Amino acid sequence: MYEMLSSLSALCLFSVAAAREITFPPVFGVQVPFGSTGEHDIDGELDVSGAWYSGLMTYANLPYVHCLASDGENVEKYDIAIVGAPFDTGVTARPGARFGPSGIRTGARRIAPQFSWNMYTGRNSFLEWAKIVDCGDAPLTFLDNTVALNQLTKTHKVISGREANDTEYEVPRIITLGGDHTTTLPALRSTYDHFGPVSVIHFDSHLDTWDPEVLGGGLSHYAGVNHGTFLHIAHEEGLVLNSSIHAGIRAPVANKKYDLRHDKACGFSIIKARDLDRKGTQGVIERLKERTSGTKVYISVDIDVLDPAYAPATGTAEVGGWTTRELLTILDGLTGMEVIGADVVEVAPIYDNRGETTQLAAAEVVHSLISLMVETPVKGKLLA
Repeated sequence: MYEMLSSLSALCLFSVAAAREITFPPVFGVQVPFGSTGEHDIDGELDVSGAWYSGLMTYANLPYVHCLASDGENVEKYDIAIVGAPFDTGVTARPGARFGPSGIRTGARRIAPQFSWNMYTGRNSFLEWAKIVDCGDAPLTFLDNTVALNQLTKTHKVISGREANDTEYEVPRIITLGGDHTTTLPALRSTYDHFGPVSVIHFDSHLDTWDPEVLGGGLSHYAGVNHGTFLHIAHEEGLVLNSSIHAGIRAPVANKKYDLRHDKACGFSIIKARDLDRKGTQGVIERLKERTSGTKVYISVDIDVLDPAYAPATGTAEVGGWTTRELLTILDGLTGMEVIGADVVEVAPIYDNRGETTQLAAAEVVHSLISLMVETPVKGKLLA
């Protein structure tokens, strides 16, 4: 009996030892292993230098560059920069969008440059002429809005002020991850320096051209700068052209006549959310192109342009919005535009569901904005 037990123990030990040695069969037809960004040598060492879901999180696993390095430091060149704007103290409803940049990056974990060939166009914007990087987040205080917005303005000016990687198109362009919608104002101030006034295509459920005396109550200049007044201020500063347009509007206004007249005076026309039912996506695309024809364009996407069923994680949700597919179809249809800057804002991850619905949608919207920028390079003025 003892000899039999000894033999069984020896057999078990041998089986465990043998099980530790795993031999993989040869892999055919696989260029890069799913989940790895490096070469894979079946007969040699595994390359673990670029696995997905590891290391610091960047948008779409893009390389991180310290774009805000001090003067004199060597900074890697880029053509399109992703920058986060963790700011939400300009909201009039639910806060939480300061965590939007990290939420959008979370939604982009499954996107990777070498695995992004578009099913509809056959193109991969990450692998074309533009060098695209993630610059991380702007360092913004959460205790003083005026200081924070000045910090964000300087961040934009530093990032856009560096010489681009492509020598023919020497001004880098920025896509901002928000953050509440107030963060678009510093972005427009920066693009004005390089490209002059622009047409704004504003995807939103709200107008955001309210007079600071109305939305802010006239309490103070400080209170009047918020996520519902930034387009009024941009118009006041001469940053936007009278060929600007809203898309997806459906929220109520404060004053039956004044708000709409004032919006028109700020240079905007309106595509309402339900206009999509009559015009279709192609009709909306044609209207946006017609309105902004011959101008340089800044695209701002408030994630609440989507119905709360598709984007619950936002500060001021309005029912009756567009689907994610409809928004992406419209964005992808804006080919040929000279898009000089863009943002995706009002993503507040605390209100998202376990499936990260809003964050996934926002990440894909950013992807579409990148594609528009890559398809049409734009020349700007590099400041001395």
